[in-house]
Amino acid sequence: MSILSTLKNTSRPKKRVQRIGRGEGSGRGKTSGKGNKGYKSRAGYKSRLGREGGQLPLFRKMPVRGFTRGRFVKERLALNFSLINALFQDGETVNAESLRKKGYAPHHLAGGIKILVKGALEKRVTIEAHSFSAAAKKKLDELSIPYKIVSAS
Repeated sequence: MSILSTLKNTSRPKKRVQRIGRGEGSGRGKTSGKGNKGYKSRAGYKSRLGREGGQLPLFRKMPVRGFTRGRFVKERLALNFSLINALFQDGETVNAESLRKKGYAPHHLAGGIKILVKGALEKRVTIEAHSFSAAAKKKLDELSIPYKIVSAS
């Protein structure tokens, strides 16, 4: 058990900020730590990243390798069973048009809609989507809910 008289102050004092350009006696006066003359000592100078003053910059020395599919990936709308339950009533059709009318899907879906299995599907709806996860297809077959794969527009 600790007693009030044995407690120690463990917080450290704040480090003083070195103020520049405040007289010769401050240690950072006159040229304010910028040295004498040259473009780096002038007002308004900005060091440019990757600029190495005549030397070949590092980013140009590095090899360009590999491939990324990021430029070609088409964004798709993921739709879970739980969301279908929340948005739709029995007998309705789940497709891009009906999702747009409900204000859930954007006007243009490059990758289309993908149906995922999260949650339980309790509504008897017809599903028209661009792709289905394997688990979603299996679940829809078990529940004998009609689904159709349509091509992306």
